[in-house]
Order: sequence, then structure tokens, then C-alpha cells
Amino acid sequence: MKEKILGFFIDVVKEMKKVTWPKKDDLRDSTMIVLVVCLIIAFFVWAVDTGVSLVLRQIL
Repeated sequence: MKEKILGFFIDVVKEMKKVTWPKKDDLRDSTMIVLVVCLIIAFFVWAVDTGVSLVLRQIL
């Protein structure tokens, strides 16, 4: 059992050495895109929720 666990972690280290990590500028740009898209979606959900609430208040 110990050999399998040790082999697993050795394989993990080998695979992590193959990973190409993003540059700092690329990471910052991607983060900004994610934040902007999240804000846009949040605003859209808020607007739809507010609109539906107003319509339902008028009906009821």
C-alpha cells in the first residue's frame, strides 16, 4: 500500500513539472475578465429580479 501511495506522489511531481504556468500579465488579464463578466451577470440578474418583482406587485 505504501508503494502505491508513494508512486502516486512521485507521478504527481512528474506531472507538475510538465505544467506551463501563466505569466503574471496573462493571469491578471484573465482575472479582470472574470470579474467584469461576473459583475455584468450580477447586474443582469438584479435587473431581471427587480423587473419581475415589479410586474408581480402590479398583478397581485
